Amino acid sequence: MKNLTLDQFTRDTASDSPVPGGGSIAAVCGALSASLTSMVANLTVGKRKYADVENEMIIVAEKAETIRKKMLNYIKEDCDAFNEVMDAFKLSKETDEEKSHRTNAIQAGLKKAASVPFEIAETAYEIMDLAEFVVIKGNSNAVTDGLISAMTARTAVLAALLNVKINLDTIKDEGFVEELRKKVIALEQDSISAEKRILDLVSF
Repeated sequence: MKNLTLDQFTRDTASDSPVPGGGSIAAVCGALSASLTSMVANLTVGKRKYADVENEMIIVAEKAETIRKKMLNYIKEDCDAFNEVMDAFKLSKETDEEKSHRTNAIQAGLKKAASVPFEIAETAYEIMDLAEFVVIKGNSNAVTDGLISAMTARTAVLAALLNVKINLDTIKDEGFVEELRKKVIALEQDSISAEKRILDLVSF
């Protein structure tokens, strides 16, 4: 799926198929965010004015590129997790044994469908520190790209977490739900605060 053209991917998203859906779009946002941070870092490397941060910028660009690739892989992982739940719902429920197997499969699928977007959110949040660094110390001609990277990272986090929340509502494992819900709330708050902190670094 990551190898589709932008036109085909958006066509597939716009179709009546439920995948790719919101979780995959969150991953795309994360990939775009990482790309922008990497771009600012790469536009800083090799410039005499920024020689003192060149090595750090190289590391930032490498980290952002790793996240970009990771995010692209999450696009399919999120689709696969959703399909796993749908396949579980299609299982036979004629006998008590089949009903039990179907219920367990659905619950396992829902946990995965909640866990994958949470991983997307966590990974997207990792971009925040990198974006902040390039906004502060990167090529000033590309500072808005760094800001947009932070904004897009926040969108990726919050979008992914919405997909976590909707799945938590149907998971019966109370311990799993409680633990993940606490993490969701904390990550939401952290991403919003991080975006504001980074945006406040620059005024026009």
